[in-house]
Amino acid sequence: MIDIVLLAFIGYVLLLGLRRPFLWVLLYVYIDILAPQRIGYSLIVSLPVSLIAFAAAFGGWLLLDRKEGARFTLRQGLMLALLGYCWWSTGRADFPVEAATKWDWVWKALLFAIFLPFTLTTRARIEGLATVLVLTVAMIVIATGLKVVTGGGGYGELNFFVDDNSGIYESSTLATVAIGLIPILWWAVRHGTIFPRHWTVTVFAAALTFACLLVPVGTEARTGLLCIAALCILMLRYAKRRLLFIFGAGALALVALPFLPQSFYDRMATLGAPSGDESASTRVAVWQWTLDYVAQRPFGGGFDAYRSNRFTYTMPVRVTEGNTTSVTYREVEDKARAFHSSIFEMLGEQGWPGLAMWSLLHLVGLWQMERIQRRWRSEEEDEATRWIAPLAGALQMGAVIYLVGATFQGIAYQPVMLMLVGLQTALATYCARIDSERRGLVRSAARRGAANAAIPGAVAA
Repeated sequence: MIDIVLLAFIGYVLLLGLRRPFLWVLLYVYIDILAPQRIGYSLIVSLPVSLIAFAAAFGGWLLLDRKEGARFTLRQGLMLALLGYCWWSTGRADFPVEAATKWDWVWKALLFAIFLPFTLTTRARIEGLATVLVLTVAMIVIATGLKVVTGGGGYGELNFFVDDNSGIYESSTLATVAIGLIPILWWAVRHGTIFPRHWTVTVFAAALTFACLLVPVGTEARTGLLCIAALCILMLRYAKRRLLFIFGAGALALVALPFLPQSFYDRMATLGAPSGDESASTRVAVWQWTLDYVAQRPFGGGFDAYRSNRFTYTMPVRVTEGNTTSVTYREVEDKARAFHSSIFEMLGEQGWPGLAMWSLLHLVGLWQMERIQRRWRSEEEDEATRWIAPLAGALQMGAVIYLVGATFQGIAYQPVMLMLVGLQTALATYCARIDSERRGLVRSAARRGAANAAIPGAVAA
């Protein structure tokens, strides 16, 4: 039954796309994030629905869609350069088979992010993508929140739609994405036109926000807690009453504390003493190994280069007997440990050039969103453009939260966040086009004024 419902929805959107090809772009976003082919049981599993949507999105734009306003930008050039560099490094990877497996999805994520801004040429399309991003992730978040509320949860134990701890369904990744999309959710509530402004929309957004905040609790993902802290700090910039906001956030945290499970406290406590946690200790050891590795191979070792690491580290072991706790130190040997950081993932796999391109890609995005906010903040009275500065702020907050989460996770090529990059790029292009058109109108008016002044009696006429 699930297969029939999912296939019926996909087929319906494919038919609608014959008149509105942009819907195929949104369909691919939905399929790429939710992965319905992994949710079903029989027919949909055997069909290449992702490939079909991917081909429809590109083919529809090339053959049927209008292309006014499409421009190639610096950030698209950076992603294209990174795509070419990853292709080159895959051909010389330390582990060719494993590298080819990762390359199979990385090139699609990068290529789609490069392509996406070409299709987002109007406000309606920009808003449509933002809404589909939020609602698709919301499907996973709502299911997660319901499981947490009904007593499920635990690190590595909370299953979502699929029994697979990879991609967006990996607990820390989902926590980062869920928290990062909260600002965009509230932008859609305040400035969106797809759903009318109504109290039911606000209630849904509040409930979804609560579910997003439950994800780090239910998954016990420490990165999620850091992302929540980053969100609170970023919101201070836009809060009109900062002291009231700080006290309110603190009060909510205190009210929530009695309802949190003991396992959550135990896991979060390791943030203050990372040397006593095996996971944290291995991360530090892997990062040190990565620095030593790129010292010898500055161009990296290709995808999954971490598989060659081997190291030892000292870890304290606490033994409690009655009222006495003793601490002993033992050496632990480990190997083939993942990078657990997008920074070191890029450094180990693509070397210093890859890390430079990836870092520049995101830093330029933060700078562009800041410029857009400052430029368009003064036009809040104009209904046609008042949505621009708040969207830039929401996208900037989402990017910062992603970078905070990415510091402790290997999600450098996370498709949702690359789509966010595409959305940022499209907004910057849209704003640049509006400014260009306005300057053109001003110049035309100036030329007409000069021409009229040169003709005797033109002003009087």
